[in-house]
Amino acid sequence: MKNFKTICFYFMALTAFAVVSCQEDDVSIGDIIAPSDLQVQAEIVGKDTDNPFGDGSGVVKFSASAKNALTFKFVTPESQQLAPNGVASIPFTSANSGIFTYQVAVVAYGTGGISTSTTIDVEVFVDYTPPADLLQKLFGDGSKTWRIKSEKAGHFGLGPVGGNIPAEWYGAGPEEKAGVGMYDDRYIFNSDGTFTHITNNNNDDPTTDASGTVFGRKGLIDELNGPGGTADGDDIFNYPYNDYTNNYQISAPGGAETITLSGTGFIGYYTGGSHQYRIFDRSVPNELILTTADGNGSFNWWFIITSEEPATAMDEFTTIFNTLIWEDNFNTNGAPNPANWTYDLGTGSNGWGNNESQSYTDSPSNIIVEDGSLKITAKAENGNYTSSRIKTENLFEFTYGRVEVRAKLPKGAGTWPAIWMLGANYDTNAWPASGEIDIMEHVGNDQNTIHSTLHFPGNSGGNGVTESTTVATASTEFHIYSVEWTADFIKFLVDDTVYHTFPNTAAKPFNADFFLILNVAMGGNFGGTIDPAFTASTLEIDYVKVFQ
Repeated sequence: MKNFKTICFYFMALTAFAVVSCQEDDVSIGDIIAPSDLQVQAEIVGKDTDNPFGDGSGVVKFSASAKNALTFKFVTPESQQLAPNGVASIPFTSANSGIFTYQVAVVAYGTGGISTSTTIDVEVFVDYTPPADLLQKLFGDGSKTWRIKSEKAGHFGLGPVGGNIPAEWYGAGPEEKAGVGMYDDRYIFNSDGTFTHITNNNNDDPTTDASGTVFGRKGLIDELNGPGGTADGDDIFNYPYNDYTNNYQISAPGGAETITLSGTGFIGYYTGGSHQYRIFDRSVPNELILTTADGNGSFNWWFIITSEEPATAMDEFTTIFNTLIWEDNFNTNGAPNPANWTYDLGTGSNGWGNNESQSYTDSPSNIIVEDGSLKITAKAENGNYTSSRIKTENLFEFTYGRVEVRAKLPKGAGTWPAIWMLGANYDTNAWPASGEIDIMEHVGNDQNTIHSTLHFPGNSGGNGVTESTTVATASTEFHIYSVEWTADFIKFLVDDTVYHTFPNTAAKPFNADFFLILNVAMGGNFGGTIDPAFTASTLEIDYVKVFQ
């Protein structure tokens, strides 16, 4: 015996120009043309001779077409779904098992927002209740907060449409996409069926700030709010987008557990399409592997999400490197030891690649060893700026180890001291392919904020993978700035406290020889505006030590 239930609702005009489907073809208002000849087809998933109303998943695939249509919207009693290509898969749900009739409004939008609409009834067998363990995993006793598991290889990637190998064609390495607007997003599957996307989880303290940026596919991401963000090949970085709340539904077409987000809801990387995320694997605690096909029908995109926040940066630290292999204690007055250091001199090309304002010299007024310290002094001289930069290139280069530098930093707006390392093969493997490890950077325009950053392909310039911490006495007291560098991770510390951990992999350039660099720059892309009253300030270094 069939159990019928009809869910009816009224569809109101969504724009001031909305018209109904029975209008004459080619209605126009100047250059504004209403879509016409709106046709809709419905395919019930799992429908066959033995199952005339489908397989019980409640999923129906809709295909809409219309003349002069730019995009389509499918409206059900439970959700709304945009479909620029006119194709949408919609799961219908019910508290009870049975065969139900659902009415769906289909809207075709043309130029100027004018629309044409129609409705279609579908009769569907619904016999699916999400497993209790899946619901527990998604939202627990109320809600959980999920994020892209950026520290895990393959957390974002792509493969063929319909593929079953995660990130078969490309998988991002750990933290590879830092700085593009994805890793600071958070996703909440609420127990009431709503889905909340926080587009920047770092700006809500002390008050909520809904603004943020997201990451997506060129062309497709314009569905969110028109053009925006920064184009990089087929990607759009840091597309401005605010927090939002839509609905989500769980279904199992063909037995594959699937999360469908309403409207333009998405996870990780905006790909358009059906906004359906098939759960490929949920066997790992606090982790889901999801996949979705993009709106172009070109790829399946893969994501690993986790409900665990990253391990706290301020974790306990025990070094694995205890053998001192190189050091300079700066105990001999005069110029730096030539057996340890060579100079970079002059203005460099384009201000050393960062539009810096200083010229580097080997003058004792800019660099000298005295009173048990190396002193690098940036000075204003006749409207120009001088400073020094020294390095161990071709004298001491190494792979893996712990570097410790005890230093007191200069101050003053425009100063930019750095303790860093550069891949020794940079002359044949041009930066950023050679890699760069910035152990410590500080800018006087943000006094007492210490930065550590890694640069490598895809993460050069302002897209470096970076973290920061505060040192209240950075310019008045000595502190130990160090890095612990292994094949598996790179940890940055101040006074033996870790504040930044980067997962290293064989695919990164951080598995070959690097050399040390010490310098004080002035101004530039990171140093910023120089105080017109600036005269001089000094970076003092007590020692540099390397352990393996």
